[in-house]
Amino acid sequence: MEMGFTWGLVFLSLGVMGLRWVMRRVNYWLYETQLGEKRLLLPPGDLGWPFVGNMWAFLRAFKSANPDSFISSFVARFGHTGMYKAFMFGNPSIIVTTADACRRVLTDDEAFKPGWPISTLKLIGEKSFIGISYDEHKRLRKLTAAPVNGFESLTMYLEYIEDNVVTAFDKWSKMGQIEFLTELRKLTFRIIMYVFLSQESEHAMEALEREYTVLNHGVRAMAINIPGFAYHKALKARKNLVAIFQSIVTARRRRREMEAETKLKKDMLDLLMEVEDENGRKLNDQEIIDVLVMYLNAGHESSGHITMWAVILLQQHPEVFRKAKAEQDEIVKKRPSTQKGLTLKEVREMDFLSKVVDETLRFITFSFVVFREAKKDVNLSGYNIPKGWKVLVWFRSVHLDPETYPNPLEFNPSRWEGFTPKAGAFLPFGAGSRTCPGNDLAKLEISIFLHYFLLHYQLDRVNPDCPRRYLPHCRPVDNCLARVRRVGIEQ
Repeated sequence: MEMGFTWGLVFLSLGVMGLRWVMRRVNYWLYETQLGEKRLLLPPGDLGWPFVGNMWAFLRAFKSANPDSFISSFVARFGHTGMYKAFMFGNPSIIVTTADACRRVLTDDEAFKPGWPISTLKLIGEKSFIGISYDEHKRLRKLTAAPVNGFESLTMYLEYIEDNVVTAFDKWSKMGQIEFLTELRKLTFRIIMYVFLSQESEHAMEALEREYTVLNHGVRAMAINIPGFAYHKALKARKNLVAIFQSIVTARRRRREMEAETKLKKDMLDLLMEVEDENGRKLNDQEIIDVLVMYLNAGHESSGHITMWAVILLQQHPEVFRKAKAEQDEIVKKRPSTQKGLTLKEVREMDFLSKVVDETLRFITFSFVVFREAKKDVNLSGYNIPKGWKVLVWFRSVHLDPETYPNPLEFNPSRWEGFTPKAGAFLPFGAGSRTCPGNDLAKLEISIFLHYFLLHYQLDRVNPDCPRRYLPHCRPVDNCLARVRRVGIEQ
């Protein structure tokens, strides 16, 4: 009896081990065997379990206090090769973690194209920058870059940003406890709305910002379209966003038809409605809406988060704070008595503050990965990337590389003194033809905010040791619950 029970356990164990072995080989049979001998040149790694691949390990790491344990597990098993095969977001993929390889992937448009997962395209829009062809992207980028980043545009936006920052600080200092990140996101959303849609109603802005929050939480989630899951909620938010934008676009078209020669300032929506290709074709509503969804999402999420972290890190490092504040005091001291407010020239003279912003961008790495797809078989760093496979450019590994940034987990703006990282080693806004077109506007927003914060305010966090969440972006779990206090004035 006991012998039979023992043999039963043995066979059961062997069966479980055999099933596990088969399951771990399914993705290999599906995706690697068809490559023939080319599979021998793939980077080391594994494609994980069927369907889910390495996603459970990825989510487990990024929902822990150590998100970098995901890549560390590849390094521990396969060595510092800089490239690893995996199965991520529903596709066989190559993860790229070195500066040189990342630069090549981001700048070689002949070999690589955008490769965002279908689930992400459904949220951001198939006609947005992440889904359109190279030629279409080049045309729309040229159209939208100057109104966002041009000298005249930045000069024009500066006063609006400054007024809103000053008003926000005054309001927050009287509100008691606030979710600092939530309020910052509302502020940066108001600014990007002004750039793209001029003035919209307060109700429309609040509705849009609320839906964007839900949408963003689904971008890095597993594509499980079942009620209760982040991706399902994000799809509903996308539907609501499209409905709101459709009403705005329809109203704008009606207004433009009634005003043949409008004297109002043209915003980005006007420009998108006017642009034509070489055949005289204009953008349809879906194309316009998808570009708006993409820009407005990216344009306030990154600025809001990075501004929050810059404030937190400045207060955590008193010496850095004092040096940054001294620079801002000197700018105000040198200002003519007749001048009111900041100028773009002054912002560009904020040398140390610029280093604080760059170090925050590196230290936090707002977007930890971007997606590309191999347009053909590509040899990169001695490994083969098969045509059609996704390529994940892993920014976190690049920004935390100790060979480029000694003591990478230390916040140290002074590391940028006389230091220019090599191409591909600093990628907060990407690289190549698809570099984020709003990078200058984002830095302007952050710099103006920090100028007034350093001069007049302090942030008293309720939970200074609050744990972090890393998906979809790094943030305190409590959204930085805090009190904004004006220095030198009792509240």
